[in-house]
Amino acid sequence: MENNDLLKSVREKAQVWTGENYDVETREEVKKLLENTDSTDLIEAFYKDLEFGTGGLRGIMGVGSNRMNKYTVGSATQGLSNYLKQQFPDVAQISVVIGHDCRNNSRFFAETAANIFSSNGIKVYLFDSLRPTPEISFAIRELGCQSGIILTASHNPKEYNGYKAYWNDGAQLVPPHDEDVIKEVEKIKSVSDIKFEGNPARIKIIGKEMDTKFIEKIKTLSLSPEAIKQYHDIKIVYTPIHGTGIMLIPRTLKEFGFTNIIGVPEQEVISGDFPTVVSPNPEEPAALAMAVKRAEETGADLVMASDPDADRVGIAVRNDKGEFILVNGNQTATIFTYYLVRRWKELGKLTGNEYMVKTIVSTELMKIIPERNGIECYDVYTGFKWIASVMRENEGKKTYIGGGEESYGYLAEDFVRDKDAVSACALIAEIAAWAKSQGMTMYQLLKQIYVEYGFSKEKGISIVRKGKSGAEEIEQMMKDFRQNPPKEIAGSKVILEKDFLLLKSTDNAGKITKLDMPVTSDVLQFFTEDNTKISVRPSGTEPKIKFYIEVHGKIKSAADYDNANAIADEKIAAVMASLGI
Repeated sequence: MENNDLLKSVREKAQVWTGENYDVETREEVKKLLENTDSTDLIEAFYKDLEFGTGGLRGIMGVGSNRMNKYTVGSATQGLSNYLKQQFPDVAQISVVIGHDCRNNSRFFAETAANIFSSNGIKVYLFDSLRPTPEISFAIRELGCQSGIILTASHNPKEYNGYKAYWNDGAQLVPPHDEDVIKEVEKIKSVSDIKFEGNPARIKIIGKEMDTKFIEKIKTLSLSPEAIKQYHDIKIVYTPIHGTGIMLIPRTLKEFGFTNIIGVPEQEVISGDFPTVVSPNPEEPAALAMAVKRAEETGADLVMASDPDADRVGIAVRNDKGEFILVNGNQTATIFTYYLVRRWKELGKLTGNEYMVKTIVSTELMKIIPERNGIECYDVYTGFKWIASVMRENEGKKTYIGGGEESYGYLAEDFVRDKDAVSACALIAEIAAWAKSQGMTMYQLLKQIYVEYGFSKEKGISIVRKGKSGAEEIEQMMKDFRQNPPKEIAGSKVILEKDFLLLKSTDNAGKITKLDMPVTSDVLQFFTEDNTKISVRPSGTEPKIKFYIEVHGKIKSAADYDNANAIADEKIAAVMASLGI
């Protein structure tokens, strides 16, 4: 579309938003955009509709069809309402749970959605204030609801907000429901199709009683109460980074038995502006900087930080020199997996019918550890909804021990169906106490795991390619990898290739095996003779192509760790050079 045609189309679309169907404030804002001689903001706000994708909505807040606002949230909620009524015709009273995080407008959007659901004859359980994402998942199951939503943009910058939709098992939507809800949302062509006028009789406010039930269930996950009793006073610094974690995590830690929780007061201020960080993302070192500083000042053993909706957690521990180091998502997942397997085994809880779940791009140690102990491990696509999908399939048949992904999300319980920083923080603190009871620090525990199960190091690389030409370049890169797959990488022969778009696995003898996955996904994996794994996939939400590199080695004792780490760094550099990244 030529620029003039685009501007004409955008102006026509924006003009509709100045009509009587829209509130006065919205109409005034749109008029300002239309009158501005610089049309950049107008085009950005209206050049497309904010898509209700398979993960819901996520976008910058503001007026316009491509922004998070009352009307885009309204379309999503009306579409979901229509779909729920189609799917549950025999349920006398369809019900949903609504939660929200700390972001600007999150409460307003939550109340807007509550009004729309109630106007459509659906009962709403609305949390009285901000709550962690995992508690919404828990509440859906606890209250026997058909669906639920949370208003959150996770760890995105402050300008963003989002809308995540859940099904009756407490998990985010998977096929066919995700695509079918999208179709219903797309049918909402006019604001007049949205029932904004709420029915207060169908809205019930919930809060503290659900918090207590949730925390009581989390307490049942404890595997080493004696270690906590012995080391209840270990110093733990926790920060919610201005988000929902403040509502439950300090209380859960205390109820687990920890008595020395140190806060970061500046970051305990609930704020959608995230005033102390550039990005409220626990994957980024800067987001943990204040907490690490506090830990150094107070002589703490452990640092934990949850993201704004408290579904992910980042940690820092002391190394052998007593300096704080950040533990990445794969390392935390490895420690998490090891602890759960070892303690279940030691406590005699294993019956041979247990399983764990990891994502295909996460460290292979998450699979090696359970499988060596006779526990089945599933490999699923990136995204916790796929872990939850396996849990749904196995409900009543097999026992879930735990699961997680490299992007800082972990889950040790089956009464929640999304990643959970509340239970993860409690268990990470427990692991620190248990390690101490074994005469180890967390850092030494990680090295011990490498001695027992093999050394592994991972690196993620994202290559950004913006705009239409960037999207074409990323598409071409994937096409090139498929048409001319590498025969060797960093001097090691490729012995297996997995193509999740074609759902086939090809070994170096040319033998093809079908990959058993629920849907296709644009992901390629290459496995080499020296046990290196490379995963390649375009990002579904950003203009990026992502590479995940994992290399392996062996260490006989903890003393070999530094050397193995240096060799791994060299190997990763060679892999990157070999792939031209």
